Amino acid sequence: MTSFDTANVHFQRALQFVNQTGRHIFLTGKAGTGKTTFLRYIRENCFKKMAVVAPTGVAAINAGGTTLHSFFQLPFGPYLPTHHSTTGETQVTNEHTLFRNLKFSSSKRELLQELELLVIDEVSMMRADTLDAIDTILRHFRKQLLVPFGGVQVLYIGDLFQLPPVINNEEWAILQSVYKSPFFFDALALRQSPPVYLELKKIYRQSEADFIQILNNVRNNNTTPADLERLHQYYKPGFEPPKEENFIVLTTHNARADQINRQELEKLPGKPSAFEGELTGDFNERALPAEKILKLKPGAQIMFTKNDKGEVRRYYNGKIGTISRIAGDKIYVKFPGDDHELLLEKETWKNIRYNYNKEKDNIEEEELGAFTQYPLRLAWAITIHKSQGLTFTKAIIDAGASFAPGQVYVALSRLTSLNGLVLYSRIQPQCIHTDQRVLNFAQSEMSEEEMQEQLEQEQKHFVTLSLTHAFNFIKLTQNINVHYEEYAHRQVPDKNSAIEWAQSLLTLAQSQLEVSDKFNKQLTVLISEAEVNGYVKLHERITAASAYFIQSLEKMLASLKQHANEVKVKKKVKKYMKELRNLELDISRKKQQITQAVQLSEGLMKGTQLSDLLQLAEAQKSPVTIDETISATETIITAKPKKGDTQRMSLELFREGKTIAEISKLREFATGTIEGHLAYFISTGEIKITDIVPEEKIETIRKTIEEMGSGFASSPVKEKLGDAFSHGEIRAVITYLNAREAVKE
Repeated sequence: MTSFDTANVHFQRALQFVNQTGRHIFLTGKAGTGKTTFLRYIRENCFKKMAVVAPTGVAAINAGGTTLHSFFQLPFGPYLPTHHSTTGETQVTNEHTLFRNLKFSSSKRELLQELELLVIDEVSMMRADTLDAIDTILRHFRKQLLVPFGGVQVLYIGDLFQLPPVINNEEWAILQSVYKSPFFFDALALRQSPPVYLELKKIYRQSEADFIQILNNVRNNNTTPADLERLHQYYKPGFEPPKEENFIVLTTHNARADQINRQELEKLPGKPSAFEGELTGDFNERALPAEKILKLKPGAQIMFTKNDKGEVRRYYNGKIGTISRIAGDKIYVKFPGDDHELLLEKETWKNIRYNYNKEKDNIEEEELGAFTQYPLRLAWAITIHKSQGLTFTKAIIDAGASFAPGQVYVALSRLTSLNGLVLYSRIQPQCIHTDQRVLNFAQSEMSEEEMQEQLEQEQKHFVTLSLTHAFNFIKLTQNINVHYEEYAHRQVPDKNSAIEWAQSLLTLAQSQLEVSDKFNKQLTVLISEAEVNGYVKLHERITAASAYFIQSLEKMLASLKQHANEVKVKKKVKKYMKELRNLELDISRKKQQITQAVQLSEGLMKGTQLSDLLQLAEAQKSPVTIDETISATETIITAKPKKGDTQRMSLELFREGKTIAEISKLREFATGTIEGHLAYFISTGEIKITDIVPEEKIETIRKTIEEMGSGFASSPVKEKLGDAFSHGEIRAVITYLNAREAVKE
């Protein structure tokens, strides 16, 4: 489990914005401030249904997610959120052509509908038009065309002062008619819903005040002659690093890095040993986090490409070491200043797909493919681009005059200290430049006081949204309506009866929808009044409303259970029973939401701190517990009764004409037990109430129940009626009345 620095107030506040609000967030921070740690913590501790995506395959694998393009099936090339037409060879997608080419499965549609939090890592590399395409897709499939991202909270993580999005001149010539810049923050979607700007401040990578100041100046286009003079103290063009000091060269191009690594490996004596990684399933070979065929020799300088999965954390992504020896398929590594040898183990990277699990009400990761290899690479050299996110104690920067925007900052900020820096070439002032549009966007950060005030406002808004959402029956009614409308294409025994049942369930849901719409309008007014006059009245109204709606939902569940009991003994109903199970889950979760709304309003009434109240809500966010489960397993859905189905054995004997007393004697069960067996089949319609209870007794029992208001309990009714009536007869009538009530409703 990932831990975090509890004294880091910015980290804590960012967690609160993610978990306790619905606000979109841009989380940034200088190199070494813990953005990766934050993402890891959110993945492990956030209660929201979430997915993690990134612009590139490598970034997605490192983040433990998937790529933007695979998750949303995004087209490659520019996207225009208009019906603009363009000429030229570049393929341009607009809203019309976007949906024409999307082929989402029903499971992917359900996933998008249930998604609550979308995390986009390395957002600095994502273009504005890509974000608008995502916005368009989410609005469409979540059926919320007027709400940014269809109501999904978006967490953007990245550092815009590092590597920018890639866009060629032809693509920008097309996009500049719509966008001010290619950066994500100029997406049209963000004009309607800008994210709150949160910056992690505490630097864990560097501790030298002068070095931190230089990095800040490079980052903000404020480099002084004194800064450059200080950096050029480490200009050593002919420097030959001692082998034992494990310097790594940071260069601008892959070819140069590969050349250095190859030359250094050839200098070592002997033939290299080859270790081939294993690919299984679906895994993009262009996004391999380590070499597919890893060639090593004793003495080779290597860098780890993955954090140690063990508790001791012997290595981390970016740690430098040396191959001490190779024994067959065993690789041993030593670290500077440590004589201890580490025996390496292979690691596995996964290519995943997200799926929604309706039973657990969460989003799960499905492994599509995997790559298994030793988690290291040759590391005499690496590109500046691939060094992003890594930490080195000693590095040689070999970039010449070919720095791209952000590269000087990325390269320098990989180091923990100036003492580990060597420059092969001088840094020219013109190479240090940050896009002015990035600097302008950074000005949107609020003061500490404004930030805290904003958080409290968003927390309050989140609470009120939770209350109104609890009493919103739109989605539940839509799901029941979809179930009803699909009967024309459904294979189910006694279809006409099933359609009638579904119609009755839909009618009940629609009536509750009408009531809930009216109540939600009242609720909005009550919430605004409560902010001024207190929350007592609000809590009273929510408590009363919850009692009404829960009673109605319980009636729906009773009707559903009765229908399922009638159907489950018939042939070829496995798929249909699963559909009924899904409806049961939908109705039960609505009950859970309403119950939690009462708890939230009670907390507001008692003056519970919003943060504490929302933490309580987080803790209660769990899969719904269903008392009466509709099972769809093979053991229940069967054409004939199981041999051990004791209730049905009693039914078969009763159908043969045997009396309850005779069945009791044959099966060696008490008479009351047999009466209970048969009473069960009254609810399924397989036995008429008059088959086991005389009509005059039925009427007497019914009137007694109505007079006593017993809540359909048999014992008090038996006490009043005396020995002329058995428990079995009373239970049979109660079963009958329950079934009739469900049908009426």
